[in-house]
Amino acid sequence: MKGLKWAVLLLVVLSACSTSRQEVTPESSYVVASWYGADFHGRPTSSGEIFNMYSLTCAHRAYPFGTKLKVTNTVNRKSVQCIVNDRGPFVEGRDLDLSYAAAREIGVIGPGTGKVLIEVNGRDSSYIRKVRVQAAGKPGPFAIQVGSFSESINAIRLKKALNLKYGNVYIQEAEIKGSTYYRVRVGNYDALPGAVSAAEQLGQEGYPALVVKADMKI
Repeated sequence: MKGLKWAVLLLVVLSACSTSRQEVTPESSYVVASWYGADFHGRPTSSGEIFNMYSLTCAHRAYPFGTKLKVTNTVNRKSVQCIVNDRGPFVEGRDLDLSYAAAREIGVIGPGTGKVLIEVNGRDSSYIRKVRVQAAGKPGPFAIQVGSFSESINAIRLKKALNLKYGNVYIQEAEIKGSTYYRVRVGNYDALPGAVSAAEQLGQEGYPALVVKADMKI
């Protein structure tokens, strides 16, 4: 009987560990890089920054925003330092999307794609976001708002980025003073502590996270 109790306890501990395990990304790896530019210039990235095709930035599916990468073209050995501020690419067979400027530095513009070595060189901690709560003292359910846009295409892009890692991501339309806004939210959560905990994970990754009542129009 005693052995059975220990077995049950071990299963509980292992289960708790599995639900809290964080995705681990390698410090270096060989991947296929592509690039993006004018079609997205001036639009919000997944981190909330405005994409500037002439800045040395890149998009990755998993590295936290602010991760500094050294990217080396395996063909010509040219390297560039860039910072992750977006999610993507969303094309099968591609692992890293370089800004136009970063791709030009290492000679990827012409071929469009290329095999590269990526190496992590730390992280800019200013990308970590502090969670804001506008639902304290209110009954549930709660949601986490990650973005609000006047153009639906920007909301669709952010939803696609969040879907890489998070479940129950949706877009909620709201009419405010005659204008339509497209709010990207994650949830719902019955209890406020659960919503705040999830929001803190998003904030650590670099997403702006605002905890609201699920039906709150802001």
